[in-house]
Amino acid sequence: MSTTLRRSLLARLGAAGLGVCALAVVGAGAAVAAEEDTVDVRVDIAPDEEPGVLALTVANDSTSLTEAERDGTDRTFTGKLPTVTVTDTRLPENVDPSSYWYVMGSITDFAGTAGQPPISAAESFGWYPDIVSGNPEGGDQVVAPGDPVDPGIGGFVDAELLASVDSASDAAGGAYSATADLLLRTPADVAAGSYAATITLTLLQD
Repeated sequence: MSTTLRRSLLARLGAAGLGVCALAVVGAGAAVAAEEDTVDVRVDIAPDEEPGVLALTVANDSTSLTEAERDGTDRTFTGKLPTVTVTDTRLPENVDPSSYWYVMGSITDFAGTAGQPPISAAESFGWYPDIVSGNPEGGDQVVAPGDPVDPGIGGFVDAELLASVDSASDAAGGAYSATADLLLRTPADVAAGSYAATITLTLLQD
């Protein structure tokens, strides 16, 4: 190969090499940001409550009784217990099949807000439980309402509102709601005025 031809070829190869370098430099230069900004990312993760919770909730913290038709010489006042819901998020295999749960209710005497003599709840108050939701349609009952309690039978103490029927494990993974019709029966000569009482609802498991 002549000296002239060799120089010409080396010159072309050198130019190609410089071209590759030039492209590499330009490419690297394009990846450099002229300016930057940031975006903060936040997430709040609540404690995991499932499975493993047997809980009681009440739809409202108060209710009122209004006068109904007289029952003989007595005066009667009726109302509705706010919906009570038992939620069981436990897995059936984690629940003792021999256990069961139930909700009990008790009530204080009706105290007169203006100094009237109290009305004895034990002798004057009753309720009539009813299941609102939770039992499967067309299937066996999972929960059942408690027995009705009539006024004047000797005491409204630890009355059952609802309970699992056979086993708490059968009710695991569900939510069950109940309410009750409330009834207060007083003598006709009861002192006029406002009265207040408190129902306590307790979820228990044996």
